[in-house]
Amino acid sequence: QVRPVESGGGSVQSGGSLRLSCKASEYWASIECIGWFRQAPGKEREGVATIFSGAGETKYSDFAAGRFTISRDDAKNTVYLQMNSLEPEDTATYYCAAETRSRQYCYAPTYEYIRRGQGTQVTVSS
Repeated sequence: QVRPVESGGGSVQSGGSLRLSCKASEYWASIECIGWFRQAPGKEREGVATIFSGAGETKYSDFAAGRFTISRDDAKNTVYLQMNSLEPEDTATYYCAAETRSRQYCYAPTYEYIRRGQGTQVTVSS
């Protein structure tokens, strides 16, 4: 399956910001929901944020709410994750994931969505 393609990772100081992008042109019209999850070395995967097709409902994990914002640009077939007030604990590989099967799968953890990207590294130093 064609994977979403992430970009925008990098290294920042604590308190800094980054914007991640994820492009999924080949199947954008089929996407029920698309979002981000992350995984730090030695830790479990954890969902970050998801945005639904249509009205654009969003959901965030507790650690992301208030600091991160997910948005999408349908004209560019791209979803973004704006991350502000980054902390060293946010250091991880961030993955984009899209669900194209049916809406019901959107209520599973983001890392279970059917199409997952290769990831982009985010490193936050203190």
